[in-house]
Amino acid sequence: MRFIKLLLLSAIVFGTMIFLISLLFPSRAIVERSGVIDAPIEKVYAQINNLSTWPEWNPWAAPDVAQKITFADKKEGKGASYTWSGMQREKPVSGTVIITESSPAKGVYYNLDFSRMKPMTGAFEIKPSADGKGTAIQWRLETKLGMLPWWKLRGFLADKLTGPQLETGLTKLRNLCEQK
Repeated sequence: MRFIKLLLLSAIVFGTMIFLISLLFPSRAIVERSGVIDAPIEKVYAQINNLSTWPEWNPWAAPDVAQKITFADKKEGKGASYTWSGMQREKPVSGTVIITESSPAKGVYYNLDFSRMKPMTGAFEIKPSADGKGTAIQWRLETKLGMLPWWKLRGFLADKLTGPQLETGLTKLRNLCEQK
């Protein structure tokens, strides 16, 4: 009986310590990647503003992830959206993307809801490159993690989990935009 009490007390103390330590962790995770595309800003904007082009370069809209994509009537600019579903690692996944703001001078901002994940806000910020010949682009995803320790721990892993996908997407976007 004494062993069970000690075990129960240890579990409560350990759980409380984990929760208290997690209060020191950030409550949001931000993953960013940037690059330069040797193409006019109008060409880059046309790709990121039109959701029907996303399956060509966006890793979450790729056919191996999003086997079924349903576009809304509006596919470009503010209010454009699509829903998708598919299988990833033998588990069903689904999501929704809605463009919340779009401007050739700033870029494209959107909301992303992904099954079994916290909602995210995303942004493609664009501006002329330093030499004026191309387009500087930054892709950013932000997730509000809340107070639960397991979500905050996932926030520490966000860059390792999501960063490579952003890099792959930007590389595909660059290759697509730089084609003559």
